[in-house]
Amino acid sequence: MAHILVVEDDLQFRQMLVHMLVKDGHEVTIASNGMEAMRWLDTIQPDLILTDILMPQMDGVEIILALSQSSKDIPIIAMSGGRRAISSQFNLESASLLGVKEVLTKPFSHADLRRVIGAMLP
Repeated sequence: MAHILVVEDDLQFRQMLVHMLVKDGHEVTIASNGMEAMRWLDTIQPDLILTDILMPQMDGVEIILALSQSSKDIPIIAMSGGRRAISSQFNLESASLLGVKEVLTKPFSHADLRRVIGAMLP
């Protein structure tokens, strides 16, 4: 299976994601924000990044932009629940414009997660 970097600031949602991914046989590295994710990317080479869009310190859009300007070619799945005044649809459309091929609107099912991971990985 795949090595997936999960970038999610909400502890409960992050734990749920890790549980689903491990259950499906994936190796998981976790980061609670974009800055932590970027530090991990200095030492690991995940097969896929699953990132929230709205996070403190460095958000998902900033991760996507940083990776697009680097030599790292890692597929990204963006997630958003649309907290604050910005809708999840706007956040996910922004991620798509930046090259993200798959997006998930929170909350989503385990089946939805499997589907998008299957679409992203060979």
